Amino acid sequence: MKIQLTLLLLLCLFIGCKSDKKELPAPKEVELTILEKVAKAHGYDNWRNVQELAFTFNVDRDSTHFERSWIWRPKTNQVTHISGTDTLTYNRATMDSVAYKTNAGFINDRYWLLAPFNLLWDRDNFTFDHQKQEMAPISKKPMQKLTIVYGNEGGYTPGDAYDFYFGDDYVIQEWVFRKGNQSEPSMTTTWENYTDIKGLKLGRDHKKMDGNFNLYLDNIRIELIQ
Repeated sequence: MKIQLTLLLLLCLFIGCKSDKKELPAPKEVELTILEKVAKAHGYDNWRNVQELAFTFNVDRDSTHFERSWIWRPKTNQVTHISGTDTLTYNRATMDSVAYKTNAGFINDRYWLLAPFNLLWDRDNFTFDHQKQEMAPISKKPMQKLTIVYGNEGGYTPGDAYDFYFGDDYVIQEWVFRKGNQSEPSMTTTWENYTDIKGLKLGRDHKKMDGNFNLYLDNIRIELIQ
C-alpha cells in the first residue's frame, strides 16, 4: 500500500512539474534593412562563394566603341586589367601610382556590375533615404526610390549621390548618378537584360532614354570556391 502511495505521489509530482514548463517564445525575425533587401534580391548571399570574377566593360556611344576587361579575385584582392594588348596585374592592398590610377577604372566598372552589393560593402561610407513611391525618370512608372550620398572624404568620387529605382521585388530597374550630390542628374540609365550566373542576378545593359548610349557588361565568368 505504501509503495502504491509513493508511486502515486511521484506520478503527481512528475505531471505537476511537466505542466509548469513554459514554452519558449519563438525567436523574432529580424527585419532586413532596405540596403539588405536590395542586395539580397541580386544574390548577395551567394557572393561569399565567388573565387574569381571576370567581365568586360563596354560603352557604345553614337558610332564609337570602348571596352576594357577585368579579372578579380576578391578573396585576395588581386586584379588584372586588360585593354587591347596591355595587361596589368596588381593587388589592391599594395598599389603604386600606376595601379592606383588603373584601380579607379576598376572601381567604376565593377560598380556598374555590382552596385547592389556595394550597398552593403560601402554602407559605412554613405547616408541613405528610402521613399516607397516616386516616379522613375525613364519609364515614368511609380517605383521605390533609394538615395545614397557618399561622404566627402576618401574614395575616387567623394560626395557623389545615386538614386536607385526598383519595384516590390527590389531588383533595380533604373538609376540616376548625381555628381557631388547636385540636384540635376549627371547620368540616368536603365538596368536591364538581367541574367543569373552562379546565383548572382546581374543587370548587363544600361541605356539612356535618348537611345544613343549603351553601357553593357559581357564576357562575364564566375568561378566558385571549390
